[in-house]
Amino acid sequence: MTKYRWQASALVLVAFMLGCNEFMVVGVLSDIARSLRVTVATAGYLVTIFAVVYAVSTPLITILTNRFGRYPLLMTLMVIFLIGNTWSGFTSSYGWFLLTRMITAAVAGTIESLIIVFANDIAPREKRAMLISWLAAGFSIASVVGVPVGTAISTAYSWHVAFHLISVVSLVTCLVMVGILPRHIKHVSGTIKDQLVLLTDRRIYLGAALILFTAAAMYTYYTYIRPLLTTGLGFGTTALNWLLFVLGIMSILGNRLSGKIAERHGLTTMPRFYVMDIGLLLCLPVAMQSRVAGFGVFLVLTLIIMAVNSQIQVHFLDVAEASYPQSVALASSLNAIFFNIGISVGSATASVMLTRVGLGYLGWGAAVFAVISLVIVIGLNRAIAAKKAAVVVNESK
Repeated sequence: MTKYRWQASALVLVAFMLGCNEFMVVGVLSDIARSLRVTVATAGYLVTIFAVVYAVSTPLITILTNRFGRYPLLMTLMVIFLIGNTWSGFTSSYGWFLLTRMITAAVAGTIESLIIVFANDIAPREKRAMLISWLAAGFSIASVVGVPVGTAISTAYSWHVAFHLISVVSLVTCLVMVGILPRHIKHVSGTIKDQLVLLTDRRIYLGAALILFTAAAMYTYYTYIRPLLTTGLGFGTTALNWLLFVLGIMSILGNRLSGKIAERHGLTTMPRFYVMDIGLLLCLPVAMQSRVAGFGVFLVLTLIIMAVNSQIQVHFLDVAEASYPQSVALASSLNAIFFNIGISVGSATASVMLTRVGLGYLGWGAAVFAVISLVIVIGLNRAIAAKKAAVVVNESK
């Protein structure tokens, strides 16, 4: 296997590791609550607080550490993550466990942005989008494979053992990266003000808004995917895990599709995907009358809603490299930041709609966010085209 393949595999393994650490708590929440002697509702705050710390700390740490070299920064954060996760595995009180989760959440987002920076640097230009799609797929694989395995380990032994397994994977990954990652990659430092100027670019803030409303569209229905499948479509609890597994596989395929589209067309084809998304969401109440039709709609939705991931990540990196080289790390973190904000917006919308109009009409609320996303992606493509035209004019003078 070539050096590039080893490097790419290591970066995907990091994404998988981060995904397992973040998502596994959901699968073992009841076990954690019982072990730490708190209610399941109280244990549920672990998920909320993790997301909040992740969203707040990622841009702060990314901006404040911009002056440091990318390799030593990544390895330092990986060690902090390893310490925090290992500490999680040894805790026996809710307060200490919450603290360790906050530690890992604080560095996880910046680690994610840094592996994207490394992927952008080590990958040949024609393979960059595909590698970035694999990084996104690493998180999906964690939810499809890592979370069920962690849950099984927790059930058979203890949730502590599941966290120790993540620590082993983290340690092995650190050792591999020491041997194969480049020590020096192109890096332009800048002040906080110099980095934040990136967010004033229309191509950037429209892209961030696109990610936010795309995530909101997805999580307006996906937040309640379990009751949609059981109460809505009438599937039994025995079939539920298999159905969720199939949806997880579809999300992996969606990320792979995203990489292929990014290599060939970029964002120009995305309006078609949002039109399909809107149509399916509007038809969802009717499709829910049939198990086959309803689940089929969820499968296609999961596939096409992931299609924007690689395109928007490559777009952020391209804009930063060309116009704001001091903000490349910040640009690489925007996808994760605004996707998490979008999850919060979608989940809140779903909760309100559930009490007002019922489970069967969540798709209509999601469709509203999909329409907003369609308008934004059209505006974003126009902004990109306008910038390219301006560059051509300036070069011809």
